[in-house]
Amino acid sequence: MKISTSAETYADSLIKADTNFELILNDLNAIKEITSQSNDFNSVMENPSIPNETKFDIIDEIFKNKINDKLINFLKILIEKKRFNELNQIIQSYSDKTDNINNIKRVEVISAIDLTDEQKMRINEKLHTRLQKNIIANWTTDENIIGGLIIKIDDDIIDNSLKNKLEKLSKI
Repeated sequence: MKISTSAETYADSLIKADTNFELILNDLNAIKEITSQSNDFNSVMENPSIPNETKFDIIDEIFKNKINDKLINFLKILIEKKRFNELNQIIQSYSDKTDNINNIKRVEVISAIDLTDEQKMRINEKLHTRLQKNIIANWTTDENIIGGLIIKIDDDIIDNSLKNKLEKLSKI
């Protein structure tokens, strides 16, 4: 996802506003989950014919006592500045920036079969050593790769799957 400059700026302001990154990120993900469940909600928040006060009342009704008050005010600022449509980009940017601050790298590991906890731990250790970052892995299985692993790190893909090796052999 291409993140706009304004979304980056809003994410930076959130980081400066509160250093409890984990709490803010949890709340942002809760907001994302709620807003992604309803196109009507987003349409209302982005509709210029609906008064901001009405939108603020809706925000209060949905999120009061569920998320940090700073984030409720942040959502209202996005509405005032007509930037609510950038909310998902802001959340992604915030997540990326806090991962960088906390020396975290998120990776996706795809295997043909479910891996044991010991195998996952060894893969995590090797990635940690290679990347010099704390690893948070998303583990998935795909029997179509036959065997081995596919590891996705940002835009890089390490394809050590048996399917990939067989495809390379067939091209010789």
